[in-house]
Amino acid sequence: MASKSQFFEPEIETLDRRKLERLQLERLRWQVKRCYEGSPFYRERLDKAGVGPQDIEALSDVRRLPVVTKQELREEQARFGPFGRYTISPPKDWREVHPTTGTTGAPIHNLWSERDVQNITRWTARTLWNFGVRPGDIVHNAFSYGLWVAGLSSHYGARELGCLMVPIGGAPVDKQIEYLAGVKPTVLLATPSFGLYIAERLKGKGATGSLALRVGCFGGEPGAEVRSTRAKLEAGLGIEAYDYYGLAEIGPTCASECQEKVGIHWVEDHVLVEVVNPQTRESCPPGEVGVLVLTSLTKEATPMLRYWTNDYARLVTERCACGRTHAHSPGGILGRADEMVVYRGTKFYPVQVEKVVRSFTELGNEFRVVLTTSEQGTDLCTVVAECASLADRDQLTERLRQALRDELQVTPHVEIVSLGDLERTTFKAKRLEDRRDKR
Repeated sequence: MASKSQFFEPEIETLDRRKLERLQLERLRWQVKRCYEGSPFYRERLDKAGVGPQDIEALSDVRRLPVVTKQELREEQARFGPFGRYTISPPKDWREVHPTTGTTGAPIHNLWSERDVQNITRWTARTLWNFGVRPGDIVHNAFSYGLWVAGLSSHYGARELGCLMVPIGGAPVDKQIEYLAGVKPTVLLATPSFGLYIAERLKGKGATGSLALRVGCFGGEPGAEVRSTRAKLEAGLGIEAYDYYGLAEIGPTCASECQEKVGIHWVEDHVLVEVVNPQTRESCPPGEVGVLVLTSLTKEATPMLRYWTNDYARLVTERCACGRTHAHSPGGILGRADEMVVYRGTKFYPVQVEKVVRSFTELGNEFRVVLTTSEQGTDLCTVVAECASLADRDQLTERLRQALRDELQVTPHVEIVSLGDLERTTFKAKRLEDRRDKR
């Protein structure tokens, strides 16, 4: 039997599955009703689909609601102003505005009411507790502050737990190391890319042994649940490494791994999670890969009904060995639909390339997947990786090419460059570069 100290909110985290689903249905009906009555954006969509609040009689009825895409939200903002008509709460209740990163187009603006701030703070504290953050920890928060909201939400959550915050955000890597070595934080929050960059610089300075880090949690991009990436993070920083997930449209920190490391646990009392077949739009069986579709159950200001995330994942509802009853996604985020590469008739994702590249101890942590067009007009795919020593580059290139072929079922070109040639980032790494001729 799991100890209560393993849970931040044991009553809700270990709630019987049937009781949890009853709570979700109650909150779903409340949310659909207020969206229908308070938002012309949602009312028009629901009327067109022939469904209303009175039709939500079972949790499965959520499938009758139309999905909402990021492009539809962009178009809504373009026509009706920065907050569109999907904002429910009145302006007097607004407290914070948080846009998406805008990496794939115009950012989507999201508002938080006072209740939203409280809920997000509380559930983020829970996600931090999942992987071992406790009162008295010193949290080195290298998630970017400012408009990208993960830094702020995790700051709120860690303060709720009674932690000392080091709100360093995206400061240069040498400043990060100065505080890691000097203040002696016990917890690191960062993107996987930045965590690996810090580890790389620590090794170069011979400073890894001077740290007091115990755990690290990494979000903002896939990778922390890739076995080879996790191993490099743990070895390079001397920590236990965990995965974190969220998105501004729903909640910036709404799923994290527990100490069992079997996938990210969702805050299902606040977010209804579906995994949907992208072709048929039908629900996927448990454990099958599909697109995450998320619905806000408690969000007041800018709730999302069936938001199409474009992220691929699995969903399992069996009780975890940690004792939590909330669903989890084994392997975390497995890829993004807008990052899928189609090369010579085969589909793959950059996270699969990451799995291979980081399994090579000779290679650095950075890589790129570069798409170009040949003189003959055909697509070319090149994986660019770094190596400290280029003495055996030809042999290493061939080994990497074979490993990529085994993983991807197609053989890309391979280019090995010197360590440090590829740009590092404190933010989300962009490892897919599409330079193809668009004419």
